[in-house]
Amino acid sequence: MQSSYDLLRALKNMGYLKTTRDPLWWPRSCTFEVIIGAVLTQQTKWEKVEESLENLKESGLISLEALSRAEVGQIATLIKPSGFYNTKAGRLQILCQNILNEFNTFEMFQNEVTRDWLLEQKGIGMESADAILCYGCRREVFVIDSYTRRLLEAFGYSFESYMQIQSWMQEGIEANFDKITQMYDAEMKLHTIYARFHGKIVEFAKEHIRGKNVNIDTLKKYIEG
Repeated sequence: MQSSYDLLRALKNMGYLKTTRDPLWWPRSCTFEVIIGAVLTQQTKWEKVEESLENLKESGLISLEALSRAEVGQIATLIKPSGFYNTKAGRLQILCQNILNEFNTFEMFQNEVTRDWLLEQKGIGMESADAILCYGCRREVFVIDSYTRRLLEAFGYSFESYMQIQSWMQEGIEANFDKITQMYDAEMKLHTIYARFHGKIVEFAKEHIRGKNVNIDTLKKYIEG
């Protein structure tokens, strides 16, 4: 594997993405729910986040304004399936309040928020910030998670930081952008490629990473072929 383009091409040829839940892969992308999901998915499975989101919907607390005004205890109860619910409830509400104070609306937030602003918010690290930017704001940012790190390590790549991995992943895509649009036989925006590429990695990893074992035998064949 010479670049991230080789990985993208191989995963696509293997049939990923397999889900059709959203054009950008993250459920209900480009909506406020991405922010909620990015906070709740920390240290838990997405299926648990879906349960929490459904609880919030049923209680009418799925909007920026509603969450900023709700009782923290009520939020905590509703998001209990996601774990660490007291901590997440407090951080989610403060984030909502800060968004309203700084940007007034979610639409303004989408257009104007910066990565630095997100990283200043309690409980928002680099992965969460980039997930919000990519899936919530259509920004040209590739999300790096533990699956991506482990997959690259299995191919012998070692990086010192999150930003180094991100740069390597993005460089391979940007350098081969024309090939990728030909591969999809459609006009593709860079943020869409990043979003779906990350989804491909997650889907592959859930099927081929078990504990410390990372099975890349089939993936290698597609890359070499």
